[in-house]
Amino acid sequence: MSAHNGFRLASGPRGAEQLGGLLAVALRGMETGVLERGGPLPAGGPAVVSAALAAAGGGTGRLPREGIGEERALEEMSRLLGLGSADPAHPHCAAHLVCSSLAVSVAADVVASALNPSMDVWELAPMASEIERDFTTGIAGLCYPAESSPDAVVTSGGTESNLLALLLARTLIEGDLQVVCGANAHHSVTRAAWILGLPTPVVVACEDDRMVPAALEAALEPLGSSTLVVATAGTTNTGRIDPLPEIAETCRRFGARLHVDAAYGGLALCSEELSRRLKGIELADSVTLDMHKFGWQSIAAGLLATRNARDLGALKISADYINASDDVDAGLPDLLGRSIWTSRRADAFRMAVTMSALGTDGLGRMVEHCCTTAQEVAAEIDRRPGLRLWKRPSLSTVLFRPTVLDDLPSTAGDALVGRIRRELLNRGTAIVGRAALPDTKDGHRKLWLKLTLLHPNASGADYRPLLDQVVAIAAQEQAGLVESR
Repeated sequence: MSAHNGFRLASGPRGAEQLGGLLAVALRGMETGVLERGGPLPAGGPAVVSAALAAAGGGTGRLPREGIGEERALEEMSRLLGLGSADPAHPHCAAHLVCSSLAVSVAADVVASALNPSMDVWELAPMASEIERDFTTGIAGLCYPAESSPDAVVTSGGTESNLLALLLARTLIEGDLQVVCGANAHHSVTRAAWILGLPTPVVVACEDDRMVPAALEAALEPLGSSTLVVATAGTTNTGRIDPLPEIAETCRRFGARLHVDAAYGGLALCSEELSRRLKGIELADSVTLDMHKFGWQSIAAGLLATRNARDLGALKISADYINASDDVDAGLPDLLGRSIWTSRRADAFRMAVTMSALGTDGLGRMVEHCCTTAQEVAAEIDRRPGLRLWKRPSLSTVLFRPTVLDDLPSTAGDALVGRIRRELLNRGTAIVGRAALPDTKDGHRKLWLKLTLLHPNASGADYRPLLDQVVAIAAQEQAGLVESR
């Protein structure tokens, strides 16, 4: 095909025009699918989703020889994705730390995708690299307001940020590195140690899902200074924040490096009120943040901030076809050492646009709203005799159990929690998480239902129907157990 009547491209002089028409088709298909779905996820489970794909001519596992055309493919496939997706914009989609994306961020991402800057070499990303540098400098200053030379890099999420934190520690610390983390730490810490060939992390005891400083001290005593301590600011199960000032002081006394995994709670730094809960995070050597949680960005939106920009020099690498020394000496920025990736998307662009649109104050208000909603939902649970709250929320995570489980053996109660969660999924009415934690009454480890509230426009009242459903399903399941005996 000639360049004049060939394939439609998203960039170039006519890129916006050609893309705009196709976007309208894609969004029409998405809207149709979302309306067909109705609730926060498709009802009926995996078989129904597979059947919907098969009914549309897919599901064969074979690539088509002939295409059906751009408009038809976009509309049909977008309808399928809308129909068969969980919708984090629905208040009852509340199981996981994945938020609904802000429309302004998604619009910005369309521009970044169309222009497709590759963030490994300056000549392919002149402005994108400048915007990223400006944004990451601001993020570093948010974590380390009193430091003169903090820095931050963009990652694919909290898992990669934690991996990078361990990689930096292994490079910067003399001797064989030993990682120490709480029993509440994210699984990515252990996985990162495995990937890097480090010993399995030493696990420190927790109370109330928070690391115990005395237990950390006892763990560090025999290890010496070749140690990285990983604390957590916003645990996955409960949203609890480790006692960061005490942990930082203990690390200082033992000469240990400190990393804080704040993938969940870190953007609470945007709120003057909530930032007090993160006191001590500025004492860490590195901090994980993730804006696809409290940041309302599409995946991926990870960040790693370091107190000292020099630490990121450990990522520096040379490849003559990307960052030739004479180009760098002539003043062209070296982007290759800003990531462990080579080619990577301009993910910072949509984050920077969001910050420009809302400011830290606006983002902080959104975080505050979600934390307030969690307190309201906790109060709703307390008002229901059929439900029991684990403990008051620290951030926006709420744990609870039906009281009918109190009279069941632990294994039977846990099985019932699992069935309640799956029944909600099968109905397509709610996505509720699960967490295994000690019972507030007897201390035994039990399974709890979990709501992770990241909807910036929802209120406690929006969750009343969901709580009522849980009570009703629990009663039905309990009645079935009684009948079967």
